[in-house]
Amino acid sequence: MSTAVEPSPESETESLEALREALAQEESNAEQIVALLGPLDSRDTARLVCELDQQSQAKLLTRLSPSEAVELLDDLPEVTAIEAIQAMPAEAAAGIVHELASDDQADLIGSMESDAAAAVLAELDEDEAERIAELASYADDTAGGLMATEVVALRDIATVATTLRRLRSRAEQLRRFDVQYAYVVAKGRRLVGVLRLRDLLIADESLRLADIMVADPLAVPAEKPLEELVAFFDDHAFIGAPVVDEQGRLLGVVSRRAVDEAAEAQATSDFRRSMGVVTEELRSMPTLRRSRMRLSWLSVNILLNVVAASVIAAYQETLSSVIALAVFLPIISDMSGCSGNQAVAVSMRELSLGLLRPTEWLRVWSKEATIGAINGLVLGGLLGIVAGVYGSNPWLGLVVGGALACNTLVAVILGGTIPLALRLARVDPALASSPILTTVTDMCGFFAALSLASLLLDKLV
Repeated sequence: MSTAVEPSPESETESLEALREALAQEESNAEQIVALLGPLDSRDTARLVCELDQQSQAKLLTRLSPSEAVELLDDLPEVTAIEAIQAMPAEAAAGIVHELASDDQADLIGSMESDAAAAVLAELDEDEAERIAELASYADDTAGGLMATEVVALRDIATVATTLRRLRSRAEQLRRFDVQYAYVVAKGRRLVGVLRLRDLLIADESLRLADIMVADPLAVPAEKPLEELVAFFDDHAFIGAPVVDEQGRLLGVVSRRAVDEAAEAQATSDFRRSMGVVTEELRSMPTLRRSRMRLSWLSVNILLNVVAASVIAAYQETLSSVIALAVFLPIISDMSGCSGNQAVAVSMRELSLGLLRPTEWLRVWSKEATIGAINGLVLGGLLGIVAGVYGSNPWLGLVVGGALACNTLVAVILGGTIPLALRLARVDPALASSPILTTVTDMCGFFAALSLASLLLDKLV
């Protein structure tokens, strides 16, 4: 059994220098570049290309044929591919876009800056440009945004013999589409049935397609969101489903694979944003740009932390009198934040699966309040025992344990409901839930501990 050999840093450096030299030569051709990239696997190719500056990446794509460029784009991170296409001459970029599948065309054009996208569309045939622009108008996380328009649509009144002749004449194109089913449409492209190719091959040639099709097939509307598409394919063992508009006209087909990939990409994006990486970041990007991207989130967080710290400032005298309390304030804050983030994760997951509606905050509140009370008492009891032993004072244990128990309850309730409120307000829950929860739990934890300590100050000193 053979295994891939990891290239050494020296060989990678040599390959990178060779690629830069080839791009610097005006007379270099596609064969020369392909010879350099050909022996590399997809990850090594991506690592190598990402080390080039943006203009060199654009030059690389320009030197390749459109089909070779499309293969290279498949290996690159999405943000790198988009920026490289934008840096290319519009005519060359249009050639690459033309080679892409329809769903990839829409994703690329929809992600580009408006001026660059318009310039590329202007270089394409009018019909193709209109089709791509229409596809790009759908949200990325809907059936319309994920569908491919390469679909076999056949008229219901056509005979089996006529249809077979037509399909055979388009054999090469159908191979590219990887056709499994054909869709039967009535006048105006209204979807009326689905046709298994096996049924078509064995049917009497004089029959019409309306006689052998499976009538009234399941279809998904173009505006159907990703979470509902995931549930749809979980419920039905389809490899794809037709996409229709409000009038029932066939627009394209959305595949299970496209839905699974989009769901995985969304989960990755949600995790990245929850960590404060607002947009996709690569270390091959310019340093100042990466710094600005991170500061856009960190600068907001520092203001929220100042607000939380103001609670401590208001209780300076209490804290100076019971200095042992300072040891446990970070623990109260951190443990409550962890409990709250667990609730955030559950709400985010249920929202993404369509199991929870943003308006169901009362149900979430009641469910999480029970969990928060139980976990708060357990965690508060454990930390209270530690604090009492540490300070040789049971009242210190009562203050610390009580503060953690109360703050855990608050954190879990808020963690469950904040994503719902943000979704109702049309704010990205993955991006905003964590900083809001952290700020509120810090404030509540500090307030609970310090206010309890102030009430019991004579027993703590």
